[in-house]
Amino acid sequence: MVAGCYFAVTPNTPSTKNRRPISDGNTLYRGRFAPSPTGPLHFGSIVAAVGSYADARAHNGQWHLRIDDIDETRTVPGAESAILQTLEVLGFEWSGLPTRQSHKQSRYLDIVHTLLDQNYAFPCGCSRRDVQAHGQAQNTAMIYPGTCREGLPPGRTSRTIRLHVPDTTSVMTDRFLGLFEQNLAREVGDFVVHRADGFAAYQLAVVVDDEDERITHVVRGADLLASTPRQQLLQTYLGFTTPSYAHLPVVIDSAGHKLSKQNAAHPIPDTHPLPVLINAWRFLGQVTPSQVANVDEFWEAATCLWSPERIPQLKSYSMPRLDAGY
Repeated sequence: MVAGCYFAVTPNTPSTKNRRPISDGNTLYRGRFAPSPTGPLHFGSIVAAVGSYADARAHNGQWHLRIDDIDETRTVPGAESAILQTLEVLGFEWSGLPTRQSHKQSRYLDIVHTLLDQNYAFPCGCSRRDVQAHGQAQNTAMIYPGTCREGLPPGRTSRTIRLHVPDTTSVMTDRFLGLFEQNLAREVGDFVVHRADGFAAYQLAVVVDDEDERITHVVRGADLLASTPRQQLLQTYLGFTTPSYAHLPVVIDSAGHKLSKQNAAHPIPDTHPLPVLINAWRFLGQVTPSQVANVDEFWEAATCLWSPERIPQLKSYSMPRLDAGY
């Protein structure tokens, strides 16, 4: 038992695999976790999952699972089942059935047509090479020069659909990181909402998904903080509700690189779930629950102990030395 924190412990039995809602459908809090099936979950993935799940539980809310498989060419066979198994072993319980972006292509296309019809978006005939050649450098990216903003130049056909971005500064208050400002026109430019390969772009898909699933709270890694103003602009154009946003520090390795599947981050072992959870919990600056014997006891304690004010107000920091058993 954690001092000053009282909770009931549910036996750790195979019945925990039967998903149950954290709360009912009238909850004021609806969170989500959206892994991509491009490989197994790694420690960075678990940090994001732990933060979003603990926040949902602390608010007696729902936590939904979304499979971010919009780009089916990057999907690794067996990755989705491995992700679900890892989440189950770690004690995560999601509300309802997982949703999949790959099932919503027609919905995304309808939204693209809506943006075009309302003149919020425009066809673009520029290739990446064109943008690299004529765009303006901004950090590590090139800002789209607006070549097709007023119409396709003679001889060009549409490759992508881009969003009209106003030259204004977006200001938002992140629940964990505080004030964040970004001038979309100068720092991002007119961004793609429908790609040349026929898929909806991430920014559009995630906005549509959050609206359709009535997501009220988004808790995710700080590598996505800079994407938030783009998503809020889309929400404004489409008349969608804007969720509350909170961004967690991203795990980086000793070389300063974000842990990712592309960088061959080590997958999470299913054999020792409790140390994995405790390591992620500590990474988020939380008080470590003592005398917890299993995953169910961990989550009961974590729900009581969750303190967002203890989360390091950093966009990233190095992976800590992991406890034995990880």
